[in-house]
Amino acid sequence: MNRIVCFGELLLRLGAPGRELLLQSPQLQVHVGGAEANVAVSLACFGHDAAMASTVTDSALGRHAVAELRRHGVDTRGVREVDRDRMGLYFLATGAVQRASEVVYDRAGSAFARSTAHEYDWPALLHGAQWLHLSGVNPALGANVAETALAAARTARTLGVRVSFDGNYRPSLWQRWQGDAPAILRQLFAEADIVFADHRDIALVLGESFTQPDAVARVDAAATAAFAGFPNLQWLACTQRQLVSADHHALGALLLARDGRRAQAPMRQLQGIVDRIGGGDAFAAGILHGLLSQFDAETTVRFGLAAAALKHSIPGDVNPVREAEVLALLGDATLDVRR
Repeated sequence: MNRIVCFGELLLRLGAPGRELLLQSPQLQVHVGGAEANVAVSLACFGHDAAMASTVTDSALGRHAVAELRRHGVDTRGVREVDRDRMGLYFLATGAVQRASEVVYDRAGSAFARSTAHEYDWPALLHGAQWLHLSGVNPALGANVAETALAAARTARTLGVRVSFDGNYRPSLWQRWQGDAPAILRQLFAEADIVFADHRDIALVLGESFTQPDAVARVDAAATAAFAGFPNLQWLACTQRQLVSADHHALGALLLARDGRRAQAPMRQLQGIVDRIGGGDAFAAGILHGLLSQFDAETTVRFGLAAAALKHSIPGDVNPVREAEVLALLGDATLDVRR
């Protein structure tokens, strides 16, 4: 098995039931998630040795989050439980028809946000790993977490561990501590072998603009600029989403390589969406699975998109589907009841 270490905050999601507004009724449904944890769960379900590195509060909340990852087969020995009060939370009101979903973060001062670089022994945590997966959510939480993420990426590169980085730009989190997002994200992009980012992410990081009239052409131009600006970068992957309503999206994907290869997965119509949260993480895990399994580029991007499409049918943050289920969708399997 390939070993992939994912570093990020474990979160509790508190969601309004059904399609209600937050606190429209006095109930909230709880799910465990977090961008990197979602990737770890997917990779474990695909048969990889997925491990999580993080910090949680030593309380019933933190222990539940860790147990939920362990239930899906994720190695949680790298998750520290500390005597700090707060667990990172976010609140979700799922959209409907023409009303968009809304997220409210409550992550300031969490056990993870207060952790510092010296608390993580990266050579030990990365021992035996082939990949490290990070995202731009971590540095958005504060200067100390940004320092930790950079230390993880730089240690990984020194040890010959490849780095996967998901841009995941969250402006509301950066604004809270006035962080210099372009400068910090640029340093993380520089360590990555693959980035999950579209033309907007590359524009932010490089300070360029991509104004081509066609969406695919904008991604092509952004990828060219990214490969020129980041010598370590070998792959760029992104989804392309068209919104018809909160319940109906069209989703496609692109995978571009430094050597000029470009693979494109055609748009899938996603109607009657159950839950889109974690769709990007499911896509990232699907792409990583394809690369680790030595699929060709076309199969890899189609697999990633199919994994993301399946996530839209599953409540919660994680995408606990197996490789066979994704391959069945790739094969246009019947939607009749499986008996």
